[in-house]
Amino acid sequence: MSRVRDILQNRELFHVEENDTVANVVRRMAEIRVGAILVFEGEQLRGVFSERDLMKRVVLERLDPELTLVKNVMSTDIATIDETASLEEAMAAAGQEMPALEIAIGPEGGWAPDEEALFDANGWRAASLGPRILRAETAAIAALAVVASYLE
Repeated sequence: MSRVRDILQNRELFHVEENDTVANVVRRMAEIRVGAILVFEGEQLRGVFSERDLMKRVVLERLDPELTLVKNVMSTDIATIDETASLEEAMAAAGQEMPALEIAIGPEGGWAPDEEALFDANGWRAASLGPRILRAETAAIAALAVVASYLE
C-alpha cells in the first residue's frame, strides 16, 4: 500500500518565506512552473499561496505585488496529514475517493462502433496510448504505465 511519504520521496517540496513579497513569490512560481507554493516561517508551515490567492486577494484588491507580503494574502486554512498515512487515508481526509479504474484493452485494429457506443453509454472515456498501434500483449503494460503516471 502506497504511503504519502512514498509519493513525496525524492521530490523537492518548493516553498517560500512568509515575508517574501508577492512579486518575488510569483516569479518563483513561474520559474518552477507551479500554480501554488507552500509558505513557511523558518521550519514552520504557515500557509499556501496559489494563483487563486493572487487573483482574488492581490489583483482584485488592487494591491501592489512589489510591496505586499505573501503572509498577508496567502491561504492559511489548510489541512495536513502525516507522511505515514496511506494514499486512501489522504484522499479520504481530502474528501475524495480514489477513482475506480476499469481498463478495456481493445483488439488489434480497434473497437467496433457498437462496442464504442456501449462504452460511451456506460461513461467510459477513451485514452490513447500513443500514435502507434500496440500489439495486444503489450497494450496492458502501456495502459498501466499511463495510469501510474496519472497517480504520481
